[in-house]
Amino acid sequence: MPWQDSSPILYTRRDATFTCVVNNLGGYRVSGEATPARVAWIKADAKAILAIHEHVITNNGRLSVTHNDYNTWTLVIRSVKMEDRGVYMCQVNTDPMKMQTAFLEVVIPPDIVYEETSGDMMVPEGGSAKLVCKARGYPKPKIIWRREDGREIIARNGTHGKMKATVVEGEMLSLTKVTRSEMGAYMCIASNGVPPSVSKRMKLQVHCKFA
Repeated sequence: MPWQDSSPILYTRRDATFTCVVNNLGGYRVSGEATPARVAWIKADAKAILAIHEHVITNNGRLSVTHNDYNTWTLVIRSVKMEDRGVYMCQVNTDPMKMQTAFLEVVIPPDIVYEETSGDMMVPEGGSAKLVCKARGYPKPKIIWRREDGREIIARNGTHGKMKATVVEGEMLSLTKVTRSEMGAYMCIASNGVPPSVSKRMKLQVHCKFA
């Protein structure tokens, strides 16, 4: 009872295909009955029967099943959503029962949450600025900050104290005692291993004090 494409990893809105090969199914009989054995598709973690033989049971228009009239059954999930993530089972109701399982992983590329992310700002020289960058996606995106001109960032993040680095990690970039040399464009970049990475540019203006 081979199982093909057993652990697909898919982007949302793509199609997932599970293929189950069962040889000599016509030779099986369910214990105590003359009914031929059937192939069923089950979402194991939800304990939900999706289809039996060539008939979809679940009320989900994105699912379909096909049989090549020989030994191959195929389950297709169109336009995959996060809710489709989980364990799928191809099961034959013989005695003893035969089954194969696979896990469908669904990933989402990163996306900047603009309504929760800082824009351009102006601060007085010697003042402080907090730049915030929020991103969504699955797995959870990692945020890094860079200066557009490639110069070092002088940052103060939490308990780490003052630091200089060309790259700073975290959703919030805290700048204290800002000088005019720190004026310029800052880039927040979100990535989670699912291409493409995304970024947002924020321009920091420093209002200089004159004697």
